[in-house]
Amino acid sequence: MVNYVTERYIEECLAENSPLRTAVRQAKFPDAFLGAYGSRLAARPWFIAESDLREFADDLMEFFDLLVSVPQRLFDGDLRRYCAALGIDDRRAALMCRGSTGRPARYGRADVYRDAHSFRLLEFNIGSELGGADRAVMNHALLGVDEFRSFAEEHRLSFMDTGVEVANALRTIVAPVSGDREPVVAMLEGPGGLAKYGNLATAFQEVMKFAGLDVRLGEAQDVTNRNGKIHLDGTPIDMVLRYFSVDQICADPNGEAVLEPFLRAHDAGTTVLYTGMDSGLFANKGALAFLSDPCSRAVFSAAELALIDRVLPWTRALVSGPTQMNDETVDLLDYCRANRDRLILKPRAGFGGVGTVVGWESTDREWSHALVSCADQAYIVQQKVDPQPEPVCDPETGEVDNWIAAWSFFLTEEGYAGSSHIRSIRYGAGSIIGQSAYPPPRTTGVFSFPRERD
Repeated sequence: MVNYVTERYIEECLAENSPLRTAVRQAKFPDAFLGAYGSRLAARPWFIAESDLREFADDLMEFFDLLVSVPQRLFDGDLRRYCAALGIDDRRAALMCRGSTGRPARYGRADVYRDAHSFRLLEFNIGSELGGADRAVMNHALLGVDEFRSFAEEHRLSFMDTGVEVANALRTIVAPVSGDREPVVAMLEGPGGLAKYGNLATAFQEVMKFAGLDVRLGEAQDVTNRNGKIHLDGTPIDMVLRYFSVDQICADPNGEAVLEPFLRAHDAGTTVLYTGMDSGLFANKGALAFLSDPCSRAVFSAAELALIDRVLPWTRALVSGPTQMNDETVDLLDYCRANRDRLILKPRAGFGGVGTVVGWESTDREWSHALVSCADQAYIVQQKVDPQPEPVCDPETGEVDNWIAAWSFFLTEEGYAGSSHIRSIRYGAGSIIGQSAYPPPRTTGVFSFPRERD
């Protein structure tokens, strides 16, 4: 059900010569933000009751703790056995387990849909390789438009600036190295990463600069280790904000040698590596399947099981053989064939939707082939979540169409860090899977209001 603030916004957009309808076009955005997102801006922000955001954010904080407890609860704390169960090969496992305490830094972005009743988790991106922390720029820019600012004041709209929250969290983590001075942070991509994602990195750098944080851009192979401290272009670095992945390290036959200076500096306390490679152990979607699997339920309390069921849709590792469904044992692949229109296949590792197969967008033949090809090959299968459609007024035509959105919830060690990142597409145009999807998702921000009207 659409909330009253959204209804009111659409009503005002439909008024003749409505300036609110074109608020996004009137807004003044920083250059780097426009370079990264200017062609993909949605026609309006999303609105939600603050209590709805906070309730789900509280659930996600507890869910994170459950997720990272899986190796201890199910594998007696043996990370190598946990990796083997996820299908992680020995080389990657060695890199991710080195120095791990079993609990990664709480830094991540939960991607969720909101159905007719509540938010539901699609995946949990745990680790520093996150996009979207810069999107509150949209909120700030809209508040610079007189008509939108008046609307925001009337409905007491507010937002949490994820960029500011992230900058503050990074300052706290690097403080043992930087002391009382402002730290120097290097945001490092993998080899070739800046050529591919440089505009996004520059937009993030711009937001960090506005928050007072000095962030330099580079790639993992660009650094040197001088006297035990990481340097980039001759500048001593207090924190490496890691945007290179274990897969990128393993793509290089000498990848361990590339990673070693970061690990040595981190262990010596001269340059913080944030986040550690162990974050990938829990960003792996197979970890979600462990929580959803009925074979695991005995190790969780009744309250924990209620949390899992509230947050996570039905999710299973895609393996050949029997599974438990509603007190009945069924063959998993047969179940998936019979329920194509309600299921989606996802690789356990990776990002951007690469390798994802959407059952309801496939033919029976395509789906059956995908099941056979992906079974026992490090995939999960997850139940479809039907996102609640929201009305959007086209600034050109004035026509109103329904759109759907993927929401993001950011978490840091400081706690909930905002949801100012929406990816949306027109209802019926497909699924929101990665930025390479067609049509490409539109991006916008989120404003909250105090509560639903009685």
